[in-house]
Amino acid sequence: MMRKFIIIPLLIIITASSFAQIVSLNAREIKQLKTEISNNVETKKLYSGFEKAALSYLSEIPNPIDTIRTEGLLKGNPKKVKTQLALADMNKMFSLALQYRLKGDKKYLNKCIDFLLAWAEINRPNGDPIDDTNLDKAVEAYDLIKNEIPVAAKKTIEKWLTETALAEINSKRMKTGRATAINNWNAHRLKEVGEIGYALKNQEFINWTIENLKSHININLNADGTSLDFKERDAMHYHIYDLDPMLKLAIMINRDKGQNFYIYESPKGSSIKKSVDWLMPYIKVEKQHEEYVNTTVKFDRDRAKNNEPGFAPGTLFEPELAIPVLELSIYFDPSQEKLLTDINSKGENWQMVMDKIKRAR
Repeated sequence: MMRKFIIIPLLIIITASSFAQIVSLNAREIKQLKTEISNNVETKKLYSGFEKAALSYLSEIPNPIDTIRTEGLLKGNPKKVKTQLALADMNKMFSLALQYRLKGDKKYLNKCIDFLLAWAEINRPNGDPIDDTNLDKAVEAYDLIKNEIPVAAKKTIEKWLTETALAEINSKRMKTGRATAINNWNAHRLKEVGEIGYALKNQEFINWTIENLKSHININLNADGTSLDFKERDAMHYHIYDLDPMLKLAIMINRDKGQNFYIYESPKGSSIKKSVDWLMPYIKVEKQHEEYVNTTVKFDRDRAKNNEPGFAPGTLFEPELAIPVLELSIYFDPSQEKLLTDINSKGENWQMVMDKIKRAR
């Protein structure tokens, strides 16, 4: 059920933020990460690279953009290029926030607040989830340092995040009858509203997200494990792009001691677990799939004509493309960890270290 949210005074929308982190690492997990850095040689090496990057960000100037534009634009489009340059700020602010939590040096905190404020003052959400999904690291950065942001700055940042969530909830793109109300757009929309809800501790946003996640699993996923997006695009790429935000949201709900949405089954018998399991033969190369051969979406054909890697009809699905899903699904099913190791030729990265700590609950 799609309920319309009315924009009411900000003091009613935004609630108190002094509570444990759900979106980012909490205090116990930060402590565990510090221990890993001290005791694990490989983690220490990964941290060294992260530390150098965070230090370099102290001298950088925020580069916010008024409107994020990635959705529906081909590689090389000037608006997309401008957006991609601006979005480099997301990882910078997250790195600054995490480095502050690890070292306690206020210069990292202050610089992260500078970045968050710059975006809060300039960026205006347009209710497009494929654009807004890029804000994940900004929400995580806020979640890491929210209890230490000065009142005035915090009010400005929370207003921006609240407006972003409301723009998604009330977006014309999500009206009943539109494809974007039930395909991967909706999965990213739910994830974005959910993570903002958990970061702000806005129970209305959280309840709305959980209610609509149930509907999405029922409409978008099939009992045989396939998805609406796979059927429309004839591509594992979009099955994965649909599952990724659902898994991120399911993890947040679980971290908040909510229902296990990995195994939750819809009235028609579909579930996130079944759709992850359906991928397994392709990840293990027991089956192969030629991508985009029968796509119904013109944009896929346009990207192929634009010579964008991976979009040519008939391109074989590569198991490594499923790494983002496995990194998330092993939170619920640790037995998949060996498979992740087997297909990950690049080895563990810094994000994987943090994901592993989140799983150690």
